[in-house]
Amino acid sequence: MDGVFIGSKALAGGGLTRASLRWNYRALFPDVYQSKLVVPTLRDRIEGAFLWARGDGIISGRAAAAVHGARWVDANTPIEMLWRNGRPPDGIVVRNERIDADDIQLVNGLLVTSPLRTAFDLARHLPRDLAVKHLDALANATGVTAEEVLALQDRYPRARGLPRARIALPLMDGGAQSPQETRIRLILIDDGLPAPRTQVLVTDGYQEAYLDMAYEEPMVGFDYEGIHHSEDRRQYVHDIGRTELVEGRGWIDIRVVAEHSRGFILYRAYQAFARRGWTPPRRLH
Repeated sequence: MDGVFIGSKALAGGGLTRASLRWNYRALFPDVYQSKLVVPTLRDRIEGAFLWARGDGIISGRAAAAVHGARWVDANTPIEMLWRNGRPPDGIVVRNERIDADDIQLVNGLLVTSPLRTAFDLARHLPRDLAVKHLDALANATGVTAEEVLALQDRYPRARGLPRARIALPLMDGGAQSPQETRIRLILIDDGLPAPRTQVLVTDGYQEAYLDMAYEEPMVGFDYEGIHHSEDRRQYVHDIGRTELVEGRGWIDIRVVAEHSRGFILYRAYQAFARRGWTPPRRLH
């Protein structure tokens, strides 16, 4: 059999024998199977969790974010669901929480929390930095805003984790295009700097480039350089022209790689500010 399926139904319908089910298929969850020849994807595990709940559970959290198109959700992340079941199997997290009908959507045959409710849940249930990483990705994919999500606290005033959500949601920025960009932005903010603007256009009227984030008054930008920038020859050649454009327009562009520490990133930022003679306004923590 193809795809993810309920084992007992396949046996009852005569499509499989017990021996075939045992030898040729793996159990994703109790009574939910998939061919052993296939490496389970996140989508497979989400569908499997939905089948395990017999279609009554509502996919939520990071799994829901992925269904809505958000990137950076690991294939092995626990599948979160809103449902009344106190004994979920390994790999599934069930929460018995109130949800209104208009916060539920049917997406490709799955009941899923809406983008707004998904963001609300991410902000309440995840540690701040992890929450902001997934909130950024969800905002990038769907366009949800912190203001829209925060309005849900009036609808669900007794929801758990509201203080945590009020911290994470104002930090959400759909302009971030990778978890590392989120990390850089949070490093700057946590040091008391104002939030940089994301995806800042630099152009000479003919060519254009976007800085991952920047402070426009001193013209100091930040770009995260993934490994493909050094391993992909075409990307490397493109970056040469991009650097000439950005620096030619008067910008200081601080390039950050994964190995750079928080202290080193801040050191370079303040060096650049000093070169510009710019004293950044300080945020109150």
